[in-house]
Amino acid sequence: MRNEIIKQIEFQKSKSSFLYLIKKKTESFTETLFATLFDKSVDVKEYMQILELEFKSLADLVCKREFDPCRERWTEYMSKLPKVLEELNQDANFILENDPAAKSIDEVYLAYPGFYAIAIYRLSHLLLEFDLPLVPRLMTESAHSKTGTDINPAAQIGVPFFIDHATGVVIGETTVIEDYVKIYQGVTLGALSVEKSMKDTKRHPTIKSNATIYANATILGGDTVIGKNSTIGGNVWITKSIPENSMVSHKSSIKIQEKNK
Repeated sequence: MRNEIIKQIEFQKSKSSFLYLIKKKTESFTETLFATLFDKSVDVKEYMQILELEFKSLADLVCKREFDPCRERWTEYMSKLPKVLEELNQDANFILENDPAAKSIDEVYLAYPGFYAIAIYRLSHLLLEFDLPLVPRLMTESAHSKTGTDINPAAQIGVPFFIDHATGVVIGETTVIEDYVKIYQGVTLGALSVEKSMKDTKRHPTIKSNATIYANATILGGDTVIGKNSTIGGNVWITKSIPENSMVSHKSSIKIQEKNK
């Protein structure tokens, strides 16, 4: 009985090509990368050597190209990290400037889940250039599990960018967000349809520069554009484009009645 069960499990596993080890190694790589860029106590030279080994180990697991192996892309990826760090420092300062609760830049780096989610998004988005399968998505899913913020690594997000409180934010694969955009918790930038046949089309909205989107707003559709300098109020549902310099709000009716004394 026991041997038969084992055989059945092994047979079903043979249909899958993924390894749980890939997920664990990606999580380790992600944490090491974040520490290398933002922890002042970390020796950058030492950690870059560690990152190289982790990158190449991951590449050997997920990429099987005989010619031009993925592991050889490390040097090129590493060369782009200073530019990404510069962008992330702009993100952090944008958060500090716009959130009265932020007391210092160190607080933003260490305590803001929105900043962490943005950081891992930018670092994973960069990896897409190097055709390293699966790892970029696993990186953002690692951040998702820590912050409650789900950003697809293929989304295009300008600089600087601010996510406040972070929890419940969803940013879909074909979303385009321009510079100086602020969004709050619970915002969804999603698709009107999730049919598989649409995988190569733009399904998610475009948010123009200087827009602000407040809590729990839902904006759907690849043709939907939120114009620059617009403010989208909380709890709205948008499936059509909004002109620039607009204010969109949801009108609700609230009745307050005193209890009988």
